[in-house]
Amino acid sequence: MNQIATFTALKRVQTIAVSAVIAATACSTSPTGRAQLSFMSDRDMREMGQQAFSQIKAQTPLSRDSQAIAVVRCVSEAITSRLPADQRGAGWEILVFDDNAVNAFALPGNKIGVYEGIFRAARNQDQLAAVIGHEVAHVIAEHANERVSTTYATQMGVNVAQAAAGGSGTYSGQLMGLLGAGATVGVILPFNRKQESEADIVGLDLMARAGFDPAQSIPLWENMARIGQEKPPEFLSTHPSDETRMAGLRKKLPEAETLYREAQEKGFQPSCGF
Repeated sequence: MNQIATFTALKRVQTIAVSAVIAATACSTSPTGRAQLSFMSDRDMREMGQQAFSQIKAQTPLSRDSQAIAVVRCVSEAITSRLPADQRGAGWEILVFDDNAVNAFALPGNKIGVYEGIFRAARNQDQLAAVIGHEVAHVIAEHANERVSTTYATQMGVNVAQAAAGGSGTYSGQLMGLLGAGATVGVILPFNRKQESEADIVGLDLMARAGFDPAQSIPLWENMARIGQEKPPEFLSTHPSDETRMAGLRKKLPEAETLYREAQEKGFQPSCGF
């Protein structure tokens, strides 16, 4: 068999293997109605999130800026308190880290980290709410489970293809390295752009329902873009382009502004001193 035929055969085996894994597992649905491959258990994802969060805390000092901590806590509590009961879970652990990176991250198990450097882009509570809402959206949409499941299924296909060719490929990568948190950790990979765009849209609704002005999401990303002209923030490294992001937010904004007005009328008017 020539090289082209061999390669084609291996790709066919890989495709069949991946398809078998996908077919054998139940797909879930994201908050926007998108089908997701998600076969990791909630318990496993929580444990992986806890391990990753512990690793980050061991490597990065916690912030001592009492004002930054209070503002992040206030905004976060305003957003998470408006989640349905089944999404609030046993509570959220949201920490501020002493790092000038313009970055934030989310982990399964209701873990969110915010770096002090985010305040270079988030100039008021509503802009910070756009960041927090985006990260909360990653968690409730189970993007980490989707990423781990998809990567694991693909790797299984590669191993089957290698075995069919007489190789001995093994899956030795650590699943914790697929969780999708901040790239500053090194072992943790980012979410893909489809997930980032979805987190933008879901996050816009979350901040609006909590009483934060969704229109402030636009100047937030404008600030991010300006900072990115100097050095791309970690937060934007795998995010959609500025143009794509702005277009998506503007399209969703009228609906989010309706939610915002309704929240304000119901008395959800957070005041986080920022």
